[in-house]
Amino acid sequence: MSNRQSIFQPIDFSNLQGDVRGGAISFLVAVPLCLGIALASGAPLFAGIIAGIVGGLVVGIVSRSSLSISGPEAGLIVVTLSAIETLGSFPAFLLATCIAGLMQVGLGFARAGIVSNFFPSSVIKGMLAGIGIILIVKQLPHLVGYDADAAEGFALFQPGGFNIIEQLNMALGQFSGVAILIALASLSVFYLWERPAFRKLSFTKNIPAALVVVLLGIGINELVRVAFPQWALRGNHLVQLPVPESPQAFFQLFTLPDFSQWTNPLVYTSAVAIALVASLEALLAIEASDELDPLKRKTPANHELKAQGIGNLVSGLIGGIPLTSVIVRSSVSINAGARTKLAALIHGTLLLVCVVTLPTLLNKIPWASLAAILLVTGYKLARIEIVKAMYAEGVSKFIPFIVTIIAILLTDLLTGIGIGMVTGIVFILHEHYQNTHRVRTEWDNNVTRIHVSLGDHVSFLSKAKLLKLLKNVPDNSIVEIDGTGSSYIDSDVITAIENFATAARQRNIQLVFLSGRVADSSFVRLSKEFTNHYRTTGSQFHLQP
Repeated sequence: MSNRQSIFQPIDFSNLQGDVRGGAISFLVAVPLCLGIALASGAPLFAGIIAGIVGGLVVGIVSRSSLSISGPEAGLIVVTLSAIETLGSFPAFLLATCIAGLMQVGLGFARAGIVSNFFPSSVIKGMLAGIGIILIVKQLPHLVGYDADAAEGFALFQPGGFNIIEQLNMALGQFSGVAILIALASLSVFYLWERPAFRKLSFTKNIPAALVVVLLGIGINELVRVAFPQWALRGNHLVQLPVPESPQAFFQLFTLPDFSQWTNPLVYTSAVAIALVASLEALLAIEASDELDPLKRKTPANHELKAQGIGNLVSGLIGGIPLTSVIVRSSVSINAGARTKLAALIHGTLLLVCVVTLPTLLNKIPWASLAAILLVTGYKLARIEIVKAMYAEGVSKFIPFIVTIIAILLTDLLTGIGIGMVTGIVFILHEHYQNTHRVRTEWDNNVTRIHVSLGDHVSFLSKAKLLKLLKNVPDNSIVEIDGTGSSYIDSDVITAIENFATAARQRNIQLVFLSGRVADSSFVRLSKEFTNHYRTTGSQFHLQP
């Protein structure tokens, strides 16, 4: 029987109720975000919905991630907008998206997903907390009725753009009493659902708070529309799905790629940019989703790249913008009770069915209700308990965690993660430098005995500290260099020891080499060479296995 796994995995129905809740709530949040991201990207609005459907159904079927949900993501806005402007037409851009998908499949087969193993956990947790804080801050305008930024990009301060400070200032002058009422009622529902006494009630276990929030928001606004029409929310204060008037009009919402552009080199440069950004976003998102997974399952990164590539290929073929794994939707789904990939399939199915059959009903959902859901999601990602836990792990974990948060808040998601990664690497190198070797000094009959115990992995980074130690060894002393705990010693370190051994003869320093796990390394070769040399010259030198 073949050990090769099938590209498709059987659907797990063991957590049906929780997965239905997760898929339904993430679907409600996804609808306006799909539209907003498409609008900000300069693409047709329905292209965002297509990407959301493909992300839920196609990627959901192929992916082996238990909890990740894919779709259009704010981190792809810049690369999408730039590609559409560069290529001059949306159909040409769709061809670039298809090619990007093929490139991602190629990256999966090339095992490029291994880079996900090098993301420090402190940076991933910092990324989640940073996203949580941004979600909280960016919902504040929506909670008071100012709904200009529907894309919910992960950047508070956008160069040359409409940043969060300007949005808050505008929001202060455009309060909507109905939006504030809906927001307060929604947050009250979430508060009640978390109370121990309330959680014992059977209906709170079966009905998610987010669904009650959406229905309550629609109900309040419809009551106001009847009693006080002039105060009711309308326009961009509500979800705005395209509503086709006929089946023919519906199919006209789909766009095909312009395959005549396959000889245009700009198509391929755009495809490379889309593939790289979408792949990196996907790898980061599945690491984050795995971090949030209560069951702590691990998503195979290389297979995920293939799944994302297939998703982008299909999305581009039928008129959708690029997609990737989306942290916000995944975390909303997890918070609602999702535990298997069935939630992603339900998410995609609801997008498809409701966009076709219920667009008018969906267009009654107030942004204030969705903002409350996202605000609570942000709070759960950035809880103070998480900060305390990271602080307890020590400076080497806490500083990269905090730096990642601050960098994400002041720049954007990928730049912030890059800064966090650099900070994490600096601390890793510092720890490595501090732990290259241990030194024990003893005095025996007025003779100084220095025991140098080398670490497990002695790289070239250890050379400077070791050289400083050997330089300060007093004359007429005994130096034991212990490699019994080392599995690797870099050739630069071997050379440094070699040079010291040569100088040691002039300073009457007795050398003792202790070898163990490095029996096949240059360390023992060096030891044996100097053993032979010292035997012929009569100097003092010992090799102890």
